Amino acid sequence: MKEENNTKNNPQRQEVLAHLRNAKELFVIISLHTKMPFVFCDPETFDDEVLLYKTEKEAQKGGKLLLAQKDPVNIAKLENRHLLSFYSNLFTMGVNALAVNKGLEDEIHLQLGELVKRPDMDNLPDGKKWVENPQFHLTALYFMQQMRKDPKQQMTEEMKEMQEELLVDLQRGKFLVAVEPDKGLPVLKQKDGSVFQPIFTDPDEFRKFNRENKYRTAVIEYAKIPDILAPEAKGVIVNPVGVNVPFNIARPKKQETK
Repeated sequence: MKEENNTKNNPQRQEVLAHLRNAKELFVIISLHTKMPFVFCDPETFDDEVLLYKTEKEAQKGGKLLLAQKDPVNIAKLENRHLLSFYSNLFTMGVNALAVNKGLEDEIHLQLGELVKRPDMDNLPDGKKWVENPQFHLTALYFMQQMRKDPKQQMTEEMKEMQEELLVDLQRGKFLVAVEPDKGLPVLKQKDGSVFQPIFTDPDEFRKFNRENKYRTAVIEYAKIPDILAPEAKGVIVNPVGVNVPFNIARPKKQETK
């Protein structure tokens, strides 16, 4: 049944696509470790998927499967008016597919591109280019989902590889910083007293932080971040309202004057 559902020209597949576009509401599984949709790598196709359910009852069944794997999750309702923005924002997370009703009899897997088209950002004029870091964001979600299961766990080779990928993608990226008029860049104090500056992978993550509309944005390359760190800041926190990944950053050494 599941294999038939995933055949490209299967009528039920088209019905599901129509339902995902027009449903009054849908339900998505949220990871409590990242406050973001739970991401899952399909072991057969290697697609990076989020888990959607047609009803809350079905989502509860799917969520129990993850809880059994020690993945603490929650269920979020998506109203129809938010569906398009939700699907579009999955591109900035690095997600390329959807698993609908995963673990249930009518489970079906869809490519995100079947549902919505990725905006063409390459042809935008300078100054209007969309800032996004999908590969970094996706790796961060996978890494923190695993890491926060048990912060004292031994790092596996897979986790070490993800950590290395994160650092490489961070150093290659351009990010958004928040700027408060007349006050400069905000800092965030952690529970242990340490201070970090927030940076954001994309505009959607910045909007979550800027709910009160206090801040403007500026774009910064990673190489320039040490130059803007506040004296008390140990580094940056990427997407503090979402995946919330801290990075310590060393400041450039001042040259001694002769």
